[in-house]
Amino acid sequence: MTTHDFGPLVLGGNTFGWTSSKEESFAVLDAFVAAGGRAIDTADVYSSWAPGNSGGESETVLGEWLARRGRRDDVQIHTKVFALETRPGLSAANIRAAVDDSLRRLQTDHLDLYYAHRDDPDVAQEEYVAAFGELVAAGKIRAVGASNFTAERLRSAVAIAADLGVTGFTVSQDGYSLVRRDYESTLRDTVAELGLVQLPYGALQGGFLTGKYRPGVAVESARAGNASKLLDDPRNLALLDALDRVADARRVSVAAVALAWLRQQPTVRAPIASARTTEQLPQLVESFDLELSAEELALVGSPTAPQHAA
Repeated sequence: MTTHDFGPLVLGGNTFGWTSSKEESFAVLDAFVAAGGRAIDTADVYSSWAPGNSGGESETVLGEWLARRGRRDDVQIHTKVFALETRPGLSAANIRAAVDDSLRRLQTDHLDLYYAHRDDPDVAQEEYVAAFGELVAAGKIRAVGASNFTAERLRSAVAIAADLGVTGFTVSQDGYSLVRRDYESTLRDTVAELGLVQLPYGALQGGFLTGKYRPGVAVESARAGNASKLLDDPRNLALLDALDRVADARRVSVAAVALAWLRQQPTVRAPIASARTTEQLPQLVESFDLELSAEELALVGSPTAPQHAA
């Protein structure tokens, strides 16, 4: 799995059935695949937080698109178990039930990647590692990922899988962006040592790294409050300036530069980012073949570099 090709960017499905209507979701998916995108990330819990939703909406929309378009063999489908209120945790019984629920909503017989959305301290690691291994052996999932695990628990889970002789975690999905860089000190060495690859979420930091949030500019967005707070940190203002310089020189969007920087970091295979509408997708697509030079990587990365690594 570590040599698996996820493409240059994984499309986040968190907006499907939430801030993107079914029609908008289909249009984004069509455009993403037409541009060469190959992997789509969702979760059973998306988008239970929205009024009137109960979870599973994103998977349902994605499943309807797969059925309508007949594109199952052209794309990878990644989803997760743990956080849905009606299917909570990582007990073996819950994992078995949850995967069948996800497969039904997604209208497919297998998942390319199935994540533990969180670690579950209430379940023995041997139990859930074995359960995921069973799903691989049964052909229901092709690979197993861990999201939001500590380095210690990631290490022990991989060791347990080896002891049990089952397929263990090969992918880690954690929050990582030019604004949020604790991954570099807490997890990156472990991910590298274990031979895993990182598919980071939050790659554009709630839209902040698209460059639309600026001092004195009002933005209409459900996430505007959090992003605007980032402007209070002078390092983030310096970051925006550096992103502007590279984006202007390369004639691409600020978002494309931020995504390219992340994709070129050690252990990262492809960042995850979402587009609510097709109008937002070109910024993501621009990043697909954008390779930053060593000088550009340093210019963009230096304003927010952790102090010990500066």
